[in-house]
Amino acid sequence: MKREMTCIICPVGCSLVVEYEGNQVHTVTGNTCPRGKAYAETECIHPMRTVTSTMRTDDGGRVAVKTNQPIPKEKIMECMHIINAHTAKLPIKIGDILIADVFGANIVATANGGSI
Repeated sequence: MKREMTCIICPVGCSLVVEYEGNQVHTVTGNTCPRGKAYAETECIHPMRTVTSTMRTDDGGRVAVKTNQPIPKEKIMECMHIINAHTAKLPIKIGDILIADVFGANIVATANGGSI
């Protein structure tokens, strides 16, 4: 299988062509650095994403959250169900872990909330 993509790792935006079959990447061309090759391989075989969302707070409001590292793309909806099932207790400061170990990542606050 052949896939064309644009690398998003750095501002150069290399046009990549990846040839792969199943879970085996045969070639990556068009990258100007090793990070582009690694990105293409991961994106074709096991895509990962950082999830950004909001979480309810115990005062009825919401606080911005994200995963502190990428999770498998196929787990995004399940991650969102976990986030939506939780309510964060105020006060919250940026970087607080609100839910630990969701598919290998922590859900952390990206904004302050409540009386800090």
